[in-house]
Amino acid sequence: MTGPRVVIIGAGIVGTNLADELVSRGWNDITVVEQGPLNMPGGSTSHAPGLVYQTNASKTMTQLARNTVEKLKSLEKDGQNCFNQVGSLEVATTPERLEDLKRKQGYASSWGIDAQLISAEKCLQMYPLLNKDIVLGGLHVPGDGLALAARAVQLLIARTHQAGVRYLELTPVTGIDKANGRVTGVVTPKGTVPADIVISCAGFWGVEVGAMVGQPIPLVPLAHQYAKTTSVPALAGRNPLPNGATRPILRYQDQDLYYREHGDQYGIGYYGHKPMPVVAASLGLTPKNVNEKNMPSRLQFTEKDFAPAWELSRNFLPALKQTEIADGFNGIFSFTPDGGPLVGQSPMLDGFYVAEAVWVTHSAGVARAMAEILTGNRCEIDLSECELSRFDEIQLTPSYVSETSQQNFVEIYDILHPLQPKESPRNLRVSPYYSRQCELGAFFLESTAWERPHWYESNTKLIKDLPANWRPVERDAWSARYYSPAAVVEAWKTRTAVAMYDLTASRRLEVSGPGAVDLLQRLTTGDASKSPGSITYSLLLDHHGSILSDTFVARLGDEFFHVSANTHNDKVYLTREARHQSKKNPSRWVQVRDITGGTCCIGLWGPNAKKVMDQASADDFTNSGLAYSRVKRATISGIPVIVMRLSSIGEPGWEIYASTENGLRLWDALWKAGQPHGMVAGGQIAYNALRMENGRRNWGADMTTEHNPYESGVQFAVEAGKMGYVGHGAIIRLSNQTATRRHRCLTIDDGRSVVLGKEPVYLNNRAVGYITSAAFGYSIGKPIAYTYLPSEITEGSTVEIEYFGRRIRATVAAEPLYRPHSGIDDVASSRTKRESRL
Repeated sequence: MTGPRVVIIGAGIVGTNLADELVSRGWNDITVVEQGPLNMPGGSTSHAPGLVYQTNASKTMTQLARNTVEKLKSLEKDGQNCFNQVGSLEVATTPERLEDLKRKQGYASSWGIDAQLISAEKCLQMYPLLNKDIVLGGLHVPGDGLALAARAVQLLIARTHQAGVRYLELTPVTGIDKANGRVTGVVTPKGTVPADIVISCAGFWGVEVGAMVGQPIPLVPLAHQYAKTTSVPALAGRNPLPNGATRPILRYQDQDLYYREHGDQYGIGYYGHKPMPVVAASLGLTPKNVNEKNMPSRLQFTEKDFAPAWELSRNFLPALKQTEIADGFNGIFSFTPDGGPLVGQSPMLDGFYVAEAVWVTHSAGVARAMAEILTGNRCEIDLSECELSRFDEIQLTPSYVSETSQQNFVEIYDILHPLQPKESPRNLRVSPYYSRQCELGAFFLESTAWERPHWYESNTKLIKDLPANWRPVERDAWSARYYSPAAVVEAWKTRTAVAMYDLTASRRLEVSGPGAVDLLQRLTTGDASKSPGSITYSLLLDHHGSILSDTFVARLGDEFFHVSANTHNDKVYLTREARHQSKKNPSRWVQVRDITGGTCCIGLWGPNAKKVMDQASADDFTNSGLAYSRVKRATISGIPVIVMRLSSIGEPGWEIYASTENGLRLWDALWKAGQPHGMVAGGQIAYNALRMENGRRNWGADMTTEHNPYESGVQFAVEAGKMGYVGHGAIIRLSNQTATRRHRCLTIDDGRSVVLGKEPVYLNNRAVGYITSAAFGYSIGKPIAYTYLPSEITEGSTVEIEYFGRRIRATVAAEPLYRPHSGIDDVASSRTKRESRL
């Protein structure tokens, strides 16, 4: 046998694809356990309408869908493949939707999907049954289509069974065995199946499987209505197969509806009804006799809920006025708090993986990615937004999961702004400065359940004082949403006086113990062995040299580190590695703690920052007292603090940390000391603009696991001469190659067009990249954006950004765009010094 002992729970479209992907990579000790009959397992796959739309605001989800199309097209049974590539047509019936389709066509160009905006006339030519009086235009994606999911599952079962995969049907999982922190087997009524690796592909039953090992699975099974009409005269003789289709799958998102042909009938899916949550455990055991109309995932149709959809459909497709509803059901699908799938290893139990909340659209793509992870191959898709461990503890509570998952159901076809926050729940996590921020008129947006000030209304009174070259530029309605010119004041004050920023929501980890240095030396690209008081900017890499995250590692003592982090995934990664290290060598144990909630942070920056600190503290914060990239303990107005000489925005200043109970006192002390020096509070809009002007990358947008340090422009974070860290071998290889793409800064030529991110970038009328982050550069008086471009495109080159269907000229600019006039050793100049040593 080759490979570890693997047990896959669930023989739906994800589980069978995963077995196939593992077999194709040489693993063959694989068992698939299915509670239902193999001929029709009875989960979501068994009733899914099979619509595969590739274009998504998420690059990751688009890539997963594209890989699914590729895989399904390669599968054949009885001379027919498992994908009917009829294309898709999304129709706009409102001006707002028509504009949104322009944005969506931009996503398609960014991610390499062929998509065309078409007129109302062309929509009617392509789909003559549409109501010509309400159609304004559409988006046609010829590569989309219908997945023949049930056929694919049966083909995959047959060929993997022939390759040696064992299938146990009608076999519910009753437990998961584990020992010494690892999974050891899967318990069934027929006995225990030994396993080194278990992957739960149980769909909406995944919550119950996760509970067997104490692993929360944040998904909610929700019923979604689907109905079939009686025979449509206009379809007579068009599709010879009972479920055949020749016209594109159709979406009427303005009314939460979609349609597909089933021979001479129409299938209608509806998201406009109220959310209908289901508890999977209440469905009981899957019966032996499952058929198309008798399966656990198919609930009784509630005609009253569908009534509005039926009236809307007969207006949208007048041919349906000659029909009735022949059949309908409420089919169960999985929804999560952020709408993404759940993929990856449990942070609580080694060897236990999940691939849940995966729809047919992304099924084969997720299976391929999971197989690449398990077998150690490079996964070219960044899965950070799909990681099981991406949610914080507060986001795993049943009430949060239920409310946010149901909200995702409600909003699935809505036009959502990139910055649009959840309406509820709110105020779950607030900094100790919250009351003061409210007094200043803070406008909050939510991220990972934290309330973050984006601007302060109190600063609008200073707009009249702005110099001419700082005056706000009028924005279009889309980019002006969730924006205020108060941010201009905040940026101006930061560059010319002083401002303080609430950094409390930025994740902080405490890494301590006799093995702390060993752990950080092995996992980061910087030198964590520097003497106490040092701060090192470092990267976390995988074995292929891809960037998992970036971090500042501050050494507070011989065995005590303060580590900045980006997501909960970082904490899980460090914790798992610390656990393994401690087991391997108990004398080099390490503890990793998330201290974000128990601490708070203020970023104090600007030319007058030193004057504020001199007034608030008797400690020495000069270059001799605290040089750049150094940390020390101090007191401010009697409050014990940790002060780091860092600046992500280029101005002199500090990050100041205190315990939560002292947070409000710290804010008040600095605020009082700062008023004589022109201090204001600054929000996220100003901060983002200033950090971009300074050339600071943002992990998760400007760099992900799809990028390496040389492409991203952060190779200065790789310590020259350091050896033995994760990814070191790959870094040696990459350093001897010429990067084919590089992260570049753009300035917008017209000086006013602000984009928001993910828009396609064109060179010579060909899409060559997409915007990773964007802002208005207040210090330079024009919008700025970042993108990856082919390395041969140099500074001074002109490109175009497509924004809602129009092209905006931009110029590749040298970095950083702004340097402070004070000559302070800022982040950008520090980077330049390090690059010269590499």
